Amino acid sequence: MSGTLLFILGPPAVGKMTVGAEIAARTGLRLFHNHLAIEPVLRFFPFGSPPFGRLVSRFRRDLIEEVAASDLPGLIFTFVWAYDLPEDEQAVRDFAEPFHRRGGRVRYVELKASQEVRLRRSAGESRLAEKPSRRDLDTARRQLVELDERYRLNSDGRFDDRADYLRIDNTRLEPAAVADQVITHFDLPLLNTPDQPHL
Repeated sequence: MSGTLLFILGPPAVGKMTVGAEIAARTGLRLFHNHLAIEPVLRFFPFGSPPFGRLVSRFRRDLIEEVAASDLPGLIFTFVWAYDLPEDEQAVRDFAEPFHRRGGRVRYVELKASQEVRLRRSAGESRLAEKPSRRDLDTARRQLVELDERYRLNSDGRFDDRADYLRIDNTRLEPAAVADQVITHFDLPLLNTPDQPHL
């Protein structure tokens, strides 16, 4: 039996990586935030180019496949899902497939926060440390606004009837409180040793 794949979904700077790190620290699930695939490829190909898309998608799929086949407890995967793009919905299905195929659990958490709060969070220390391509704050904030205008980056309740899907408005919530909700809602197993180190 495979472990758990926990998607954390939402628009840029909503807090996916930070919440994922909180959950990882308590559960032992490994955090695979989306920029772990993006940043290395940006050294060679521009964002949105065909080679960029192929390389990022291939790395994500391969890593998820390997974790699903391993004895690791599972994976937290952050992803910006444009809900109006059929190809994004298909990508989410494809990422989940290795866990489904092996009988693992797949769960979805969607975060939502106001644009004002996300623009503020875009300058967060941990975000900039992990995401060098977002350190030009003017450009990052302009892109955030443009993405909001161009795509539907929240589901607006489309999956509220599903037991495997949880929506949280974290505009005014601390990451630890969001992690508490997710762990409780999905009954994620906690580590036995609270101070055990994680990667």
